[in-house]
Amino acid sequence: MTNRQILQAMSGLMAGMFVAILAGTVVANALPTIIADLGASQSAYTWVVTAELLAMTATVPLWGKLSDLFDKKLLLQLSLGMFVVGSLLAGLSQGVELLIFSRVVQGIGAGGLTALAQVVMAAIIPPRRLGKYAGIFGAVFAIGTVAGPLVGGVLVDTSWLGWRWCFFIGVPFALLAIALLQRTLRLPAVARREVKIDFLGAFLIVAGVCALLIWVTLAGNEFDWASWQTAALTGAGALLLVAAVFVESRTAEPVIPLGIFRNRTVALTTVASLLVGVAMFGGTVFLSQYFQVSLGKSPTVAGLMSLPMIFGLLVSSTVAGQVISRTGVWKRYLVTGAVVMTVGLGLLSTIDADTPFTLLSVYMAVLGIGVGMLMQNLVLAAQNDVPAGELGAATSVLSFFRSMGGTIGTSVLGAILASRVAAEMTKGFDAAGIPAGGDGGGESRVPDMSTLPEPVRNIVEHAYGVATADLFLVATPCALLALLTVVFIKEKPLKTTSGMERLAEESGAVKDTDKTVVGG
Repeated sequence: MTNRQILQAMSGLMAGMFVAILAGTVVANALPTIIADLGASQSAYTWVVTAELLAMTATVPLWGKLSDLFDKKLLLQLSLGMFVVGSLLAGLSQGVELLIFSRVVQGIGAGGLTALAQVVMAAIIPPRRLGKYAGIFGAVFAIGTVAGPLVGGVLVDTSWLGWRWCFFIGVPFALLAIALLQRTLRLPAVARREVKIDFLGAFLIVAGVCALLIWVTLAGNEFDWASWQTAALTGAGALLLVAAVFVESRTAEPVIPLGIFRNRTVALTTVASLLVGVAMFGGTVFLSQYFQVSLGKSPTVAGLMSLPMIFGLLVSSTVAGQVISRTGVWKRYLVTGAVVMTVGLGLLSTIDADTPFTLLSVYMAVLGIGVGMLMQNLVLAAQNDVPAGELGAATSVLSFFRSMGGTIGTSVLGAILASRVAAEMTKGFDAAGIPAGGDGGGESRVPDMSTLPEPVRNIVEHAYGVATADLFLVATPCALLALLTVVFIKEKPLKTTSGMERLAEESGAVKDTDKTVVGG
């Protein structure tokens, strides 16, 4: 495909990817308003977030496997259609039960978009040329991830729009993506073999992952980490996943081919993706809360304050992708990105309620630059080193583990945040001689800063500042482990044939020729 054809096809992929990312982040600043308007409980607050994340994470491997067996374009449009249905149901919800169900539908659609967009890119673009397009993909990912809370805050703060538009806003993008894909995406027909879908393996994987994700999401909030609920969920999750491994190792068409983990590059990039998910998502998801509670900003301003991270990620992912496509050299950018990400998290571990925004902007930009150089190039390294018939499985495995890392990181660091805030507030109240209780800053919920008297507000601001810094301190070792993992990845020349061309070669449709060049 020419650059123009690739960019035309990419337009639909990027529009779809943007709405998938936006679905998970746009409600961040809107949830308190949504839950209050629907008259729901704190547990419902958790499930509105968890339902979409669980469905997306658990179904990514299934979409990836299906893409190796069936028409990728049709699957993309199906996932976009599910996203539209889920978004409309969410925006029209009159009760929290329908809202949670609609978030599950949204999550299944978003899981398909997350996996399939990268699979289709690898199918139509050779790895040697993929870097610059992966940079654009990383930029869209960054904008959707970090700008989502800003969009949600603006919608909630705008009286004539309201929280329902947090769900409606993705629908035009999804419909545009369907139209663009129908018009611009042309995938060559590939001879299909008779396939048998591993429904049992798929069920065991989804059930096992959901059990573990429900545990890490609710533990420390709905029940203690050391409790019978923890034992039940972890035990059930472990048994289901052991059974899944047993089934997957013996079926002809496994959902996740276990053999791909014998590939050193896939194994190492999978571990690195998990750690990046923990470090990045687990740490940055609480920045919006820090801006609003510790620094006293509105939801809209809190979203704007994340712009330095967006720009850092946008610039680094785009520039690194262009350079990789031009030179064919990629490992140095993985290592540099991991180093810079570790430094950024370390710098953010020094913040408090009095940190100047100029300094905070520099720290966030450093973190964004590191993540931009690292995250998408992990996918590039894995896609370059697997057979074309396993592109879908390998890509979805990396997306799956990155999402799971983010879920685990968010839950564990959220529990640490709650504990640290409670301890700091208790210490502050004791030092000031203020009785604990009736202060509006209870341990189980985020306080309404506008209702707190001056002495109490100062204590709460300090507590959230100290606790947020501790989260980045905890996330820093995860980034360091990601760096150590990346160091052991072996750099291999980027192939100059696309996934579709390689698949044709592997199936014998094209003469086997050496189309690999050594990047300089």
